[in-house]
Order: sequence, then structure tokens, then C-alpha cells
Amino acid sequence: MTSTPTIKLNDGNEIPQLGYGVFQVDPAETEKLVTAALEAGVRHIDTAAIYGNEEGVGAAIAASGIPREELFITTKLWNDRHDDAEAALKESLAKLQLDYVDLYLIHWPCPQQDKYVDAWKQLITLREAGLTKSIGVSNFTPAHLDKLEMATDVTPVVNQIELHPYFQRWKDVDAARSHKIHVEAWSPLGQGETDILDQPEITEAAAAHGVTPGQVVIRWHLQNGTILFPKTATPARIKENFDVFGFELTEDEMAAITDLDRGEDGRVGPDPLEFG
Repeated sequence: MTSTPTIKLNDGNEIPQLGYGVFQVDPAETEKLVTAALEAGVRHIDTAAIYGNEEGVGAAIAASGIPREELFITTKLWNDRHDDAEAALKESLAKLQLDYVDLYLIHWPCPQQDKYVDAWKQLITLREAGLTKSIGVSNFTPAHLDKLEMATDVTPVVNQIELHPYFQRWKDVDAARSHKIHVEAWSPLGQGETDILDQPEITEAAAAHGVTPGQVVIRWHLQNGTILFPKTATPARIKENFDVFGFELTEDEMAAITDLDRGEDGRVGPDPLEFG
């Protein structure tokens, strides 16, 4: 079984760099697909309350027989629960059939509400209570991170942001890393809404290494130090996405993919300054 590299977080905990995400996975299919991921050797599962499929993740974990300490489970606080994070996390834990998660994230900052600092303080309390081992954020801008740092002495361990070859956000990545925050990529392959995988910079690298274009992009993320969990609803593709440790992209191949960046024109998801 392939061993996934781990990354040490700023609180001392470790996270597998590659996992499986269940965004937009049909709740009725979630248990089957998470089971397939676990059988393929995946030990890092990323879900969220708003996805509506935490129960399926929990059922797969319960049936797997894998010791809890070998798994890394992430879920997220939705936008309408910034006032009651404890109740929200306990609801998620009940659905997941877990006593704790490994990582709990504020899903979006929702700056129009301007409650994310208070929500962050609640997450700190939840970590101290043992309901989550680590805490972080998702879709936060550098300004949002600065505000957390000014308000508390606890830094998020990760910032999960849209990140793929068309939308690379190096300023946001550098800002996070300057805070010792690791970056997680959502939509690492462009969410199927782009032609990223058809680009010659990627298809030629795939041909050179005898792998698929998707594996090339995953490898690009890994070699950039990004944490990611590509989503797929196909068990065979889950295995394929996890089989990326037998080759390495060259410096020229990495640079060619990096040159695909389109800046804001490459964004496929919502703008965190406006969403929520």
C-alpha cells in the first residue's frame, strides 16, 4: 500500500498531504466511495456540514475497521453557524460517529456578517475541549488572516482555498506561509469546469511519465507543498489519483504548468469577499 507523505502543522500535529474530498458527492454514494478510498490506502477524508454527506463518511469509517488514530478527518463550520460552533461541531460529530475530528475549519469568512473572529475564538475553545485536534480556516484572504492574528494568539493550521493551474494565487499562498499556515487546495483540478487537463503542458508531461493528465496536476500540487484531496465519484479514479508517488515532474515541467496561471480569470468558485 502506498504511503502518503505527511506535513507537520504549526500546532505539531501531522496531516497526510493527499486525501479524498467529498464535495458534491451524492450522499447516497458517499459510504461506497469513501470505502473505496480507504481500501485504496487513503487516510485523509475532507467533508463539510453543508455537503450533506457526513453520515456516509461516518458509516464508511465505522465499517472500515481502521484504527481511529490512523485516520485524518476534516469537516467545516457553515456560514449560518458562526454564532454556535459548538452545537454545529457536535452535530457533525454525531453524523460522523466520531468523538473528535482531526481538523475543523471555518468554511467561509462571510465578511458581510463579520462574525468570523468570534467563530474563530469558539474553535479555539473546541480544540481545548478535545472535540477537534486542529483548527483552521477556508477561503480566507490575507486581510482576514491578519484580523485573526490581531484578535487571538492562535494561528490557523491551514487555509483551504481554490487553487489549480489556472488560478494559482501566489500572493495568498505566500501570505499564508508567512503566518506558518499550510495551504490546502480545493478544486485542485479545476472542478471539471475548465480545460486544464487538455493543455499540452500537462498532456505532454503525462505522456512522458506514462501517467494521466490528472495525475500530473496532482503531482504539481504535491511538489509545490500543497495539501489536496481531489474529488471523484469513480472508484477507479480514486485509485488513480492516489497513485502519484512513483514519478516526479522535472523543473521544466513544473515551470510550464505554473505558466498556465490566468490570475482572477482562472477562478471557478465564489469570491470570498462577496460570498456568504
